[in-house]
Amino acid sequence: MEPQVIQEHIVEIVSDSGEGAQKCGQTFGNIGAKLGNGVWTVEIIPAEIQPPARTPSGASGIRIRLGSTKVTNVGNEGDLVVAFNEQVLYSRIANGAFKEGTIVLLDNRWASDPSTEIQKMYADAVVEFRQHGLVVHELSIHEACLKVVKDPRKGKNMFVLGMLCRIYNRDQDMGRNEIALTFKGKAEKIISSNQELFDAGYKFAADELSEYFFDIPPQEKSDDRPMVVTNGNTAIGLGVMASGMELVSMYPITPATSASHYLADVFPACGGFVHQAEDEIAAIAFAIGSSYAGKTACTITSGPGMALKTESIGLAVMAEIPLVIVNVQRGGPSTGLPTKIEQGDLLSTLYGEPGDAPKIILAAATIPECFSLVVLARQLAESFRTPVVVLTDANLATGVQPWDRPDLNRDMLAPPLDQSEWDKSVPAYDWDDKTGLSQRPIPGMPNGEYVLTGLSHTKFSKVSYEAEDNQKSTAHRSRKLATLQSTLTPPKIHGESSGDLLVIGWGSTIGAIEEAVDDLRKKGEKISTIHLRFLSPLEPGLGEIFSNFKKVMTIEVNYSDDPDAPMITPENRRYAQLASILRIQTLVDVDCWSVVYGHPLQPAIIEEVLQQRLTKVKSDNSAEEE
Repeated sequence: MEPQVIQEHIVEIVSDSGEGAQKCGQTFGNIGAKLGNGVWTVEIIPAEIQPPARTPSGASGIRIRLGSTKVTNVGNEGDLVVAFNEQVLYSRIANGAFKEGTIVLLDNRWASDPSTEIQKMYADAVVEFRQHGLVVHELSIHEACLKVVKDPRKGKNMFVLGMLCRIYNRDQDMGRNEIALTFKGKAEKIISSNQELFDAGYKFAADELSEYFFDIPPQEKSDDRPMVVTNGNTAIGLGVMASGMELVSMYPITPATSASHYLADVFPACGGFVHQAEDEIAAIAFAIGSSYAGKTACTITSGPGMALKTESIGLAVMAEIPLVIVNVQRGGPSTGLPTKIEQGDLLSTLYGEPGDAPKIILAAATIPECFSLVVLARQLAESFRTPVVVLTDANLATGVQPWDRPDLNRDMLAPPLDQSEWDKSVPAYDWDDKTGLSQRPIPGMPNGEYVLTGLSHTKFSKVSYEAEDNQKSTAHRSRKLATLQSTLTPPKIHGESSGDLLVIGWGSTIGAIEEAVDDLRKKGEKISTIHLRFLSPLEPGLGEIFSNFKKVMTIEVNYSDDPDAPMITPENRRYAQLASILRIQTLVDVDCWSVVYGHPLQPAIIEEVLQQRLTKVKSDNSAEEE
């Protein structure tokens, strides 16, 4: 039978925690990427480390979006889902993950469970799912796995991988080879057992699900440039190595930890060193010490870690120590949503330190930018003698996507340490009055020693509480940001340069926002979008860009008050974080829409919101004309 050619499908695999759904999906995504498909994956991670089995809150898994064109986000409702039990589907339904007609491949082992209560839960759920319009197929997946292994929990995921590879016409030999790569370093018996499960799943789907046979053609590429397939945290690790930094000091924290795992495996091979400190404070202090000695270092963390690093970040600003900080954002406050996505750390990163502590803040929008912005961050940190923060988030951290293999060159690397003799007549902070910049002495240089202090100091690094000295040093540290902004170009507009509505985003929302905007533009709407990578300083020319649109708003994944909510007035309404900054910096009435659902934004949700705003803009404009 010839497969049905389709342009895109969204697949989910959901299970209890520990059943390997994520590894199955990651391997399936890798196979698709290597076959030339556009791919985006996002992990579904429960908030608890060991949540109760067979509960909606314990749903663990992955979503894989495959397409014949470049894929930049998680998409809308899923087309097919494999569920290891029926209860985990409830949380996905509550999140709007499925639509009427979504194919559900459900393990039916629970229909004959010894517990009559579980049997009833299963039967009731199947009825309810069908009432929702889901196309449910009850399959003996567990029983089929028992023919290969004694414990299907240890291998059912590879059986499901075989099913998916058959359903989506993936090459069987390629799937077996990918399993060998996935379990590289394990015993041959483990690899062969998983391959046997894969083959069994492939045959099972051919026999039991022959009506579902799809083919997603590869992307059309304009060149033969090689590609890599990674998540954002791996891209961060690659960026660290490409930048020439030799030290990463961090303390494990979700969702940043996998960056240190990757670096621990590969960094020593290129002369690097991963230091796992006893806590977040020690991690940044270790990195500052390395940077002070001349080797700019990096520390990687998430929101709670940034809170603990606050005092040391202030020290790096005051002492003007180059430092790269990567903040893989998650939901907050406090422990918040450790495994969920949020863009809630912009204001705390910008204003978190006591007093005035200007710093450079970059925001990666894509997985390739997780690589390139780390390289840029090291260069900026050294050029401006300041901490540079790169913001990513959980969506980028765990999302997997094929991207062009970067062209590495020596210009990315840190230059050799300057060990020439320091001119004694030049102060340690010889600030240029125009730019705020100064040459950087390194303690290893002859005459390069100087006293490092977190206290207010003169250009000679002498502690001073004099009013004029504090004013002058503070002004020069701030002037660096203006100097950097003078080298930047205005952001590119996605769409026309004028219209009814301009949408502004930052971080990992770029794909979903642009897809929604493009759909509205096809419908004739006058809407455009820009996406900011520099958040401190802001990219120039924003005021002029804003002036060409009737309304400007941000789309963000952090909290803002609904203007129609109880007790909310124009005077007390809290705006989303980037919107707040833009309102301050441009004095433009920038509106916003944001949510903290804890999962990536879907293009359809954004499109619905933007359509409502466009309707209001047109209505207000007509009223003004009358």
